[in-house]
Amino acid sequence: MQIDVGVTTRATHSQDAAAENARQVEAMLATVRKAAGPGAVLKTISYSLNPTYQYHPKGEEPTLTGYNAVNVVQVTLDELAKIGVVIDSATQAGANQVQGIQFTLRDTEGVRAEALREAATKARAEAEVLASALGLKVVRILTVEESSPRVVPVRAFMAGAVRTAAAPATPVESGTLDVTADVVLTVEVSPAAH
Repeated sequence: MQIDVGVTTRATHSQDAAAENARQVEAMLATVRKAAGPGAVLKTISYSLNPTYQYHPKGEEPTLTGYNAVNVVQVTLDELAKIGVVIDSATQAGANQVQGIQFTLRDTEGVRAEALREAATKARAEAEVLASALGLKVVRILTVEESSPRVVPVRAFMAGAVRTAAAPATPVESGTLDVTADVVLTVEVSPAAH
């Protein structure tokens, strides 16, 4: 599973916004690494440093009010039980963004093969039903095309909130993952024998 946590900082000068952001992100990363354990993978997925303006009525020039620095880190975990602790650890260490949780499969090959098997079986059965409804029978399969099976991740969108150390871990429910595959058969048919 993956979760994106980030830190947004604001300051009058760009270098101050960037420096404060770096300080807070380093603290957050150290805490998250400890909470997530050695199997976790942390990766920066977004960084921006942008000016902020105050806009005035009647077409006056906007006034520069400062800078926002944003750093978002994706945390990949294998253990569902740790996700709530990671969220809480990140927010306690300075994260002020929790952008979402995505549940994914660790190994998709077995699930992919099963989805393709089921799709092929269903496509063959549907071809036979259609042929039968038209007074025909399937003689042979001429072509098989498959589109890659898709894993539809379960996403839980959350807003980050600072919690006290005594608060219970943020509850997270994984739901289910749907894996789908599409198979298209081209078949040769002949009149059904009566």
